[in-house]
Amino acid sequence: MADLLRLLLRVAEKAANVARVCRQEAPLFQLLVQEKTGDDKNKKFVQDFKTLADVVIQEMIRHDVGVKFPEMADFINGEESNKFENGLGESVTVTVCATEEDTAALLASVLDGDHTAASLLARAIHQDPTSIQADTDGLTVPLSPSELGIWIDPIDATSQYIEGREEVLEEGRLFPSGLHCALVLIGVYLRSTGEPVMGVINQPFNYKDPAGGGWKGKHFWGVSCGSINVCSETRPKAGPAGGLSAVLSSSEKPVVKEALTSLCGPDKLMFASGAGYKILCVIQGLADVYVLSGGSTFKWDSCAPHALLRALGGGVVDLHKCLQSSSGAEAELTYHQPRTECKGADRWANHGGLVAYRDCSQISRIIAPLKGKL
Repeated sequence: MADLLRLLLRVAEKAANVARVCRQEAPLFQLLVQEKTGDDKNKKFVQDFKTLADVVIQEMIRHDVGVKFPEMADFINGEESNKFENGLGESVTVTVCATEEDTAALLASVLDGDHTAASLLARAIHQDPTSIQADTDGLTVPLSPSELGIWIDPIDATSQYIEGREEVLEEGRLFPSGLHCALVLIGVYLRSTGEPVMGVINQPFNYKDPAGGGWKGKHFWGVSCGSINVCSETRPKAGPAGGLSAVLSSSEKPVVKEALTSLCGPDKLMFASGAGYKILCVIQGLADVYVLSGGSTFKWDSCAPHALLRALGGGVVDLHKCLQSSSGAEAELTYHQPRTECKGADRWANHGGLVAYRDCSQISRIIAPLKGKL
């Protein structure tokens, strides 16, 4: 498991490099953006985007993990279809080839013969990042790769990635939107139970290097398996007694906003973009809970940050199941079973909404004012 964690940290940094390369070429980036259609369209957005960066990152992670852990190859799933349409209307299946040259040739066919852009992307895909600093020595978890599956969200908060607004982040403060909301999410779950047991989050646009002007990233990771709970983040100190802060989507239902404004007070109700970023805000202690009443998130959004929250003593539960029961224990999200009655991406939606929390005592406080209103 320590080997797998080290590999995921490395491929997440490679993914972050690809995301940064794609943003550096603005005309190229505009060229790459395509709309999702049919069963793959996420209904929440009027216009949801699929970028070549998304597909390339997902396939790169699938390739690198599959090479090192072949027994996991058929259980590495992601948000994106790896079919891409070029300007000639040809459908190209994007995969990572054995050599940089072959990958560049394949990408050139997607990019209508733009060999410069294709070579730039291929180099980022095949380049090993500088070593990732993570204290994983001595981490032993009694699980084998054959027991595990992976969910990848190549670039969560795609809309923020495309818009590209830059923010200078400050310690201890939540910034509601911008490039920093775009995250690479890699979550590992137990195939047998669906429990999230490992998560890696990479924030490719954490800060800009004042010397060179290039973006630098930050990574977060956690492992939660039985009595083993280890996380790169420390458990945040408890806030003032009685105080509770929540982060929501700005498009959350008015009834939820009103109920939580009454509970938290208007100053403690915050809004932010990206499901992964909102859960990261809970992980970092910038908010106590993240509440979502609709089914607009998916297993690839929540699996990685859920594992980090579990490592810190928290979790992610199904909101509607919590509203129907007295305890949130049986409402924890799992990641192994699709909704067979649904099609496309909806098979893997978190249909009942969710509550992400650091402390289980917070669930009942959140649920009480929402009962009977959803």
